[in-house]
Amino acid sequence: METIRRGDSGVAVEDVQQRLVSVGLMQIGAVDGVFGDVTASAVRAFREQSGLGDGDEVDEKTWSALVDASYNMGDRTLYLRMPYFHGHDVLELQHALGALGFPCGREDGIFGAYTEDAVRKFQRNLGLPSDGIVGAYTFAAIRNLHHSWEGKRPIPMQLNLGFARAADVLESNALCLFGTDDFTRHVASRMSNLALATNPASKILSADSLLVKPDESMLLVRIALPGEVEADGSMPRVLFEPDDSLALRIAPAVKVASRNRPARLAIELPGKTWEDAGEDRSSQHYAITLLDALCAALSQ
Repeated sequence: METIRRGDSGVAVEDVQQRLVSVGLMQIGAVDGVFGDVTASAVRAFREQSGLGDGDEVDEKTWSALVDASYNMGDRTLYLRMPYFHGHDVLELQHALGALGFPCGREDGIFGAYTEDAVRKFQRNLGLPSDGIVGAYTFAAIRNLHHSWEGKRPIPMQLNLGFARAADVLESNALCLFGTDDFTRHVASRMSNLALATNPASKILSADSLLVKPDESMLLVRIALPGEVEADGSMPRVLFEPDDSLALRIAPAVKVASRNRPARLAIELPGKTWEDAGEDRSSQHYAITLLDALCAALSQ
């Protein structure tokens, strides 16, 4: 982007001013689309409090920090992805969840694996779909409980958090996830993205994200729909349901699959929809549940 500075005018300047208003450094009446003394003073104050050094110009770093700071909780849907969501809205979410008894680790404004885990626990606690996606219903549930978290300190996070998607498991096990239709490929891709978002050194990857052909050291995991995989004994086949015992059933299947070359196993989903969710949210749920179960099985 081009640096915005004194003397500039137009839509870009007005956008900067609106964001400075949202972070409390300008009055709404001063928004006029002209980069004058008032705007320069506000930019200087923002740069100082954000650790961006002295100056009153809006360069790329300043703009990025200003965008992050101007998001409020509920302005956008949040979920675990790579690169991570980050900003003031994530910080508000982390504080609210922590004060409600669902600690996210360090309150750093970054939507990482621990924040996603806290979101899922909160969703389960309130009977919401536990997909880790912070959308309208989850935001509404948090707002309805505002009296329980506003102005209160978060509960410290236990160091022995039982988080199945452990970083060392992701980094020490080479898996190639794949599907043979659009939906199962999407689930495999989401699993790969979640693994990379948890640990950028993850070796659990989708076929679409691999840069080279998988070698014999990789376990090939096929995500399948009902009827796609024949039960002929040549490849272990694990049914997704019941999902509360999925990890226990995957563990022996991995051991059997690893004796063969190529090492292959299939995990059969119950269909393209989970409960009453659409395909997009269903694929996210399946991806989260499958990845956690795989990691739990591989850690045994």
